[in-house]
Formats: sequence, C-alpha cells, structure tokens
Amino acid sequence: MLGGISIWQLLIVLAILVLIFGTKKLKNLGSDLGGAVKGFKEAVNKDDLDNDAQQAKTLEGESKKDDKSA
Repeated sequence: MLGGISIWQLLIVLAILVLIFGTKKLKNLGSDLGGAVKGFKEAVNKDDLDNDAQQAKTLEGESKKDDKSA
C-alpha cells in the first residue's frame, strides 16, 4: 500500500496546484526556479575554474623556484 506515488496521485496534486495558484504563477515559479539552478551551476563552475587557475599558478611558481635552486 505504501509502495510509492502513482501517476494518478501526481496528476491530482498537479490539478490542485493549478486550481490554487493558476498557470501564470506556476509558470513564473518554474522559470524562477530554473534561473536559480542555472545561476548556481554557473557559480559552482566559476569557482572550480578559479581554483584550477590558482593551483596552476601555485605549481608554476614552485617549478620556477626549483629551476632557480638547481
């Protein structure tokens, strides 16, 4: 009985949400949520690129030190 949510239950919940909020608000909510996810992904990727660039500079500086000491 508690095996999961069927497609009919999801459709009923969706119908109730449409009745309560209307399609325009749901569309705006969906686009806002999509924009937030996109912004989050871009921030994570930018942070990863910044970390990679910083590590490359550190490694470059260490290799120059090694060249001077040899």
